Amino acid sequence: MRFFLIAGEASGDMLGAALMAGLKALAPGVAFHGVGGPRMAEEGLTSLFPMDELSLMGLVEILPKYRRLKRRIAETAAAVAATEPAALITIDSPDFCLRVARAARGLSPALRTIHYVAPTVWAWRPGRAAAMAEVVDHVLALFPFEPPYMEAAGMSCDFVGHPAVAAPRASAAAAAALRTRFDIAAEAPLLLCLPGSRRSEVSRLAPRFAEAVARFRDREPAVRVVVPTVPGVSALVRDLVARWPLVPEVVEDAPDRLAAFAAADLALAASGTVSLELAANRVPMVIAHDFNRLTWWMMKRAALIDTVTLVNIVTDTRVVPEFLGPACRPGPIANALAHLLKGEDARAAQLAAMDLTMNRLGRGEEAPGLRAARSVLAHLG
Repeated sequence: MRFFLIAGEASGDMLGAALMAGLKALAPGVAFHGVGGPRMAEEGLTSLFPMDELSLMGLVEILPKYRRLKRRIAETAAAVAATEPAALITIDSPDFCLRVARAARGLSPALRTIHYVAPTVWAWRPGRAAAMAEVVDHVLALFPFEPPYMEAAGMSCDFVGHPAVAAPRASAAAAAALRTRFDIAAEAPLLLCLPGSRRSEVSRLAPRFAEAVARFRDREPAVRVVVPTVPGVSALVRDLVARWPLVPEVVEDAPDRLAAFAAADLALAASGTVSLELAANRVPMVIAHDFNRLTWWMMKRAALIDTVTLVNIVTDTRVVPEFLGPACRPGPIANALAHLLKGEDARAAQLAAMDLTMNRLGRGEEAPGLRAARSVLAHLG
C-alpha cells in the first residue's frame, strides 16, 4: 500500500511523522512518497523538494513567490498521479495542499483524498469547508468540536486527538541540567521566546520580541532567556537574536527544546500550535503576533471569534493575554510578562485552563498518530 503525503511546515511535519508511524504499525510494508521535513524523513519519506519552500504565511508574503509555488503545485500533482497512491494525504498548509489535490484530481479523477487538520471555519472564513469538500473526501480533525462542521460540508471526519497530548516531556533532571549548562540559577526566572517556525513571521516578530524582552528585563534584572527553534529557521533565528540587547541561548535539538520547556517559568510566543506545546508543559504564556497590514485587515474582516490562542478557544476562556496586529507593541507585552511572572491568580488561571485543554484534546487516550492511521485505513475500507 502506497501513500502520498504533503506537509508544508514544522507542525505538519510532526503530524505527518506520527501518522506514518501509525500506518507502519497497522499496515506493515506500507510505502510513502511526497513532501515533508526531517521528522517525516526519519519515518521513511524522501521529500520531492525541501519542505521549507512552503513555509509561508499571509497573502502578501506568498505573492512574491507565487510563480515558483505554482510550478511546485504542478510538479507535485504530476508526482501524485505517477505514484498512484491508495490516498493523497495533505497535512495542513491548505494554500498549497488543496491546490495540489485539485490538480491531482484533474489528472487522476478516482484519487482518494484525505486532509489532516480541519480548516478553522469556526474562527474565520466558514466557506472554506465547502470549497475543501470539492477536492477532499475525508478529514482528520484535531479538535473534538470540528467534525460537525466538516460533515455539514459533505466530507466524512474523525476527531483523532491533538499531538500535543502525546508529546514527550523532559524530566526535572533534564530541566535542571539545561539550567546548569547555561549557568542559569535555579531561582532565576527563565523566559522562553518563540518567534515562530516560518521565516516570514520570525523576521517580523524577532525585533519586536527583542525590545519587549529588554523592557521586561528592566523590571526583572535576573531574567534569563532561551529561544527554542526548529531546523528550517534556526540559522535565521541565531542571526537575529545575536543582535538582541539581552542575547539569549538558542536551542534547536529536540531534547534541548523539551528541557527548555520543562525549565521555563513563562513564555512569549507567536500565535499558533506552540501555545499547546506550552500548555502541555504547563508554561504560562503571553501571545504576540504581527502581520502585514493587508493580511491583518483581511483577517479582521473575516474573524468570527475574538481570540486566536487555542487554550482560550478550547476552554472558552480568555486567560492567555494576546497582543495582535497593531497591539503587538513591546511596552504592553513587557507589562503582561511582568504581571504573569508575579501574579499568582493569573498563573493559576492559565494552569487550570491548560489542564482542561489537554483533557479535552485527548490526554490519556490512544496516541493521536495511531488514531489518525486507524481513521485513514477505516476510510479506505
